[in-house]
Amino acid sequence: MNLLYSNDRRGEFPPSWYAATAHQAERCAPLRGEVKADVCVVGGGYTGLSAALHLVEAGFDVVLVEAHRAGFGASGRNGGQLGSAQRMDQEDLERLVGDADAARLWDLAEDAKALVKDLIARHGIDCDLKPGVATLGLSDGERRELHAHATHLTDRYGYDQIELLDTAQGHALCPSPAYKGGYLDMGAAHLHPLNYALGLARAAQAAGVRIFEETEVHHIEERTPAVVRTDKGRVVAEHVILACNGYLSSLNRKVAARVMPINNFIVATEPLGDEAAKVLTRDVAVADTKFVVNYFRLSADKRLLFGGGESYGYRFPADIAAKVRKPMAEIFPHLRDVKIDYAWGGTLGITMRRMPYLARVAPNILSASGYSGHGVGTATHAGQLMALAIQGQAEGFDTFSRVPALPFPGGPALRSPLLVLAMTWYALRDRLGV
Repeated sequence: MNLLYSNDRRGEFPPSWYAATAHQAERCAPLRGEVKADVCVVGGGYTGLSAALHLVEAGFDVVLVEAHRAGFGASGRNGGQLGSAQRMDQEDLERLVGDADAARLWDLAEDAKALVKDLIARHGIDCDLKPGVATLGLSDGERRELHAHATHLTDRYGYDQIELLDTAQGHALCPSPAYKGGYLDMGAAHLHPLNYALGLARAAQAAGVRIFEETEVHHIEERTPAVVRTDKGRVVAEHVILACNGYLSSLNRKVAARVMPINNFIVATEPLGDEAAKVLTRDVAVADTKFVVNYFRLSADKRLLFGGGESYGYRFPADIAAKVRKPMAEIFPHLRDVKIDYAWGGTLGITMRRMPYLARVAPNILSASGYSGHGVGTATHAGQLMALAIQGQAEGFDTFSRVPALPFPGGPALRSPLLVLAMTWYALRDRLGV
């Protein structure tokens, strides 16, 4: 079964609130026959679009091929949170890679946020960019851990955008009885993810990138020049960028061993009107400390956009709304019976350590994926870093590639069942509060 088509219709965005409110773009024609380019980018999400845009601005002839539509995958379906730091806690990174590389990774994360904001401003991308992401804990112990983490970022890295929230201050921001405080990061932000992706696509096309949609890549010949074979044509290119994330499938076994696809789900309620103040009192986004993270924010028309719940395998659940309603009702009991207008799922890529996996998989083939739910900034930045590496400026790319990347145990046949067992344990731990 092919993840590209197991839950979605070919060339169609899922029926999400994002798709319903997107600034729709004209379709790009599929690739037919042979084309040549300096660089072929495989995948039309944040990573691929950013890489293509930065390369064409540097003078390269770039072709981008996408199996569905630009912005079709996780880039157009996610929670829209532009978070600070890396997905792995900074303290854990310091222990894993040492202080010097941990500091470089902190700086790269700050560069990622700045890059997204700059691209939006420079290309006039209308995607409702707003500042502020809160992280909230579900126990007093988690609040203390969050405060210690925020203090560490301030003391060691001079990060001054965080406001600590005690329990009362947390409830003043988010009146859910489930939360016990945390912190608010005003250097982070949230946005309309699909409109951001479509804006990047328009900018890339305007700069000269040739985008071919509904063009699935079946095989890549690893030689110089490389040959990227698609369903009805091929691209001959000096360099190839793999930007497929959870949809990589069998295109590269080295990456597939370290980046596993999982599914995550979001709902959009009916407009809440005055009841929205019982969810959030400020226009910020929230993520919590559960291992399977709950994340949410309010839309411009006062809907609750709530993400929660994961699945492992190829198929989405038959009733996505019911799957997400359960964690949503745990956080907001008063919304237990609220009408849900949209419910959708998406496939993302995770790694064992929740750090992105950047690798040179052949002398002229680069790959970046495995953003583990932190992709708005990191994926955009990874595209830029691969573009720079092709130009001979690989310092940032190499910093990420030095992070030890463990393969998932068991190989393709066993890693999903093993992950399910691990997720079940973490879910029980969250429920018991241990």
